Amino acid sequence: MSEFATWRSSQASLALLACAMLLPVQAMGTNPAMEMLPAGVEGYNHTSANINRFSVNRAGGPNVSPFSGGGKQICCAALPRQWRPGLMATVEWEKDPNPRAPIALDRTGRQYDMEAYERHAANYTQHRAVVEIPRYEKSCGVQVHFLPCNEVRVVSSCYGPRHPDYPYKEFYQIKEPKTCPK
Repeated sequence: MSEFATWRSSQASLALLACAMLLPVQAMGTNPAMEMLPAGVEGYNHTSANINRFSVNRAGGPNVSPFSGGGKQICCAALPRQWRPGLMATVEWEKDPNPRAPIALDRTGRQYDMEAYERHAANYTQHRAVVEIPRYEKSCGVQVHFLPCNEVRVVSSCYGPRHPDYPYKEFYQIKEPKTCPK
């Protein structure tokens, strides 16, 4: 490559860089309405089943025992700094509908018999739901509430469920029916 071609190429690169610096801030991806922030993921299980694993927009969450949750946050999903209408989340989860069923141990008595475990695991169910995320003022993490009849809600609140200002206390009032509508 000649000196002139090298000089011209470097001048073109500088010109492109100068143009990029003159672009509006929004075009460079720093629009606060579009800015994504990391959000820890917590699960709250309002059912008698065990949530073996779950994810929110492919960000994993912890195992959640029956009628428990919180206390263990996994990093990270992403939420926009500013909430916007139509904000959705995809939740996928695996459920053990009978977590208290006994599973036989092997001859050593120290681990599960694999055949017995596989029979138990054959009852696990896989679920997927796309749900709307309600309005939030500040992105403070993602709380996933597993409700009876394979319903799920995803919220973002800076308060935990035990805080008096937690806005979603109704999830704790839902009773698990003996059977779910089909």
